[in-house]
Amino acid sequence: MAVSGINPMQIARTHPDHLPGKYEPLTPRADAADFRGALIQSLEDVNSHQLEHEQLSIRAVVDPRSVEAHDLTIAAAKATTSLSIAKNVVDRVVQAYRDITSLR
Repeated sequence: MAVSGINPMQIARTHPDHLPGKYEPLTPRADAADFRGALIQSLEDVNSHQLEHEQLSIRAVVDPRSVEAHDLTIAAAKATTSLSIAKNVVDRVVQAYRDITSLR
């Protein structure tokens, strides 16, 4: 129930990776022109997630106070999820290629 004359509370976006709030639009990503470009860009994203998790893990061991536990957990989840999705996409592409080549 909204009360007239009162502005809704705005949630601050404290990290650039966090989703924007209701009043802040998403910035569009530059899309690849073709499937090959999209696949390569996706694999580069997976690699960056893996490297981010690795760097945070090393920092957590070397200097535990410099890394928040939830940031490390989020980085691990992002790395695992993106790798799993990439593996599934590659498996499906390989299966589609096999299906196409066996139609002769």
